[in-house]
Amino acid sequence: MAEPLAEAYGVGLGVVGLFTTSLFLVHALVQIPGGRQADRRGAHAVASGALAFVAAGNALLLAVADPAFALAARALVGVGTGAAFVAGSDYVRAAGGGAVAQGVFGGSAMAGGGLALAVVPLLDGPFGWRAPWLSASALAVAALAVLAFGPQSPRTPLRRSDRLRELLADRRLHRLSVVHMASLGLNAVVANWAVTLLVRAGGLSLRAAGVVSALTLVAGVAARPLGGLLASGSRERARGVIAAGLVAGAAGTAVLSLAEPLAVAVAGATLVGLGAGLAFAPVFGAAAASRPREPAAAVGVVNMAGNLAIVAGAPLVGLSFALPGGGQAGFLAVAALWAAALFALPRPHELSGREPEEAATVSGLAPLSRRID
Repeated sequence: MAEPLAEAYGVGLGVVGLFTTSLFLVHALVQIPGGRQADRRGAHAVASGALAFVAAGNALLLAVADPAFALAARALVGVGTGAAFVAGSDYVRAAGGGAVAQGVFGGSAMAGGGLALAVVPLLDGPFGWRAPWLSASALAVAALAVLAFGPQSPRTPLRRSDRLRELLADRRLHRLSVVHMASLGLNAVVANWAVTLLVRAGGLSLRAAGVVSALTLVAGVAARPLGGLLASGSRERARGVIAAGLVAGAAGTAVLSLAEPLAVAVAGATLVGLGAGLAFAPVFGAAAASRPREPAAAVGVVNMAGNLAIVAGAPLVGLSFALPGGGQAGFLAVAALWAAALFALPRPHELSGREPEEAATVSGLAPLSRRID
């Protein structure tokens, strides 16, 4: 919906890219405090409050097509999405979910984006520029209603030694963060601009481009649990899964930059989605295991890094559409960055392929001692 939004708001595509930047900048900044609150107050409570922010922020966006107002409202939505994501991951972990369960959770997150790419362009006719905001608000309300029936999750009393500076200095999280910057961040940048690329450089209609572009996220719905399954049981296998994801993401982005013919665009978009999904479960599992006293906050550090890549990349790739080639140069640059993340591949001892051991449940969820080792 980038070009319809640009027309309705009376701005260029670079400003539309800032709508994404506004959300993901706040989304990134909320990751660590959201994770620490999930550790302290319980993931269920934090996720419920966060979804309310998502619904309210998107409802405000329906009011007026004003760029400054949109940037502020998108930031409000970012508060909700940031806290909801890290709390959701911790909710799965607290229930005793292993790598495959984390992959299913991650796949559901990508399904929302893939659904938007396929469905929102179809809503352009009846709802116009309000289509993205209306559909997002409705989905947040539905998710909040479902979560209301879920069991409460336990809390973790943090020690005074669990300091933010100590968390950020953990070198085990640094490599995981770089990988996640590629597998999440660059994937989201590609998904954000794929429709525009395929319309301008590939000559597809808005609806056809939306369907093809959805593959950049929809393929990850299957790839995230698949990555968890393949990585289980062996640290070396987990490392190989992450490497395969980075290679697939780089290759897929390069192929997608060609934009035509249709079969090439479909292949590239599918490879991007598969590459982005494979690393999710082993990376998040290793992050949570690295900080057993504050697992949600550790996941927040890694996810913050991934979202900072979106903050920087979305407007820059948007600006590349002003260059000859209609954004293809920007996509090739993203492919190179994806490949460069291979130099930060985590060492085997920084990863885990084991599932959490069996334990009794508490309040409908497994206790926090059930962790991804």
